Amino acid sequence: MERPSLEINLPDTHEEGKLYVVDSLNNLNKLNVCPDESQHSLDEEENTGGTGENMAGSNTRNQCLFFITFILTLIISLALVSFVIFLIIQTRNKMDQISSRLLSEKKNIEELKKINNILLKHLNQSGIKD
Repeated sequence: MERPSLEINLPDTHEEGKLYVVDSLNNLNKLNVCPDESQHSLDEEENTGGTGENMAGSNTRNQCLFFITFILTLIISLALVSFVIFLIIQTRNKMDQISSRLLSEKKNIEELKKINNILLKHLNQSGIKD
């Protein structure tokens, strides 16, 4: 008949055991995940009741860091795109210069061919008369 009183004590002990296991796992997780410096801040947060002031400051700091990183990335991307556009324009200018030189050289070669043909005709005619 004393068995019902024994059953009442077992669930209480079982619940206390569960809480002890959870606390132990939390402590082990803190030791494995957090470096030594951040462990002190976690201990302080637990001691102060975890008001969330540290988390709000950390969140604001993370947002500022993200914003600064984002702005720097945009500036660097803009600089790279501007440099690529500058290179494209310079290449186009050089190609235009080369193309105009080729056209002028082609005209010069055509003129030289005409002069060569005229000279050959003149030499052929003078050679026939001699």
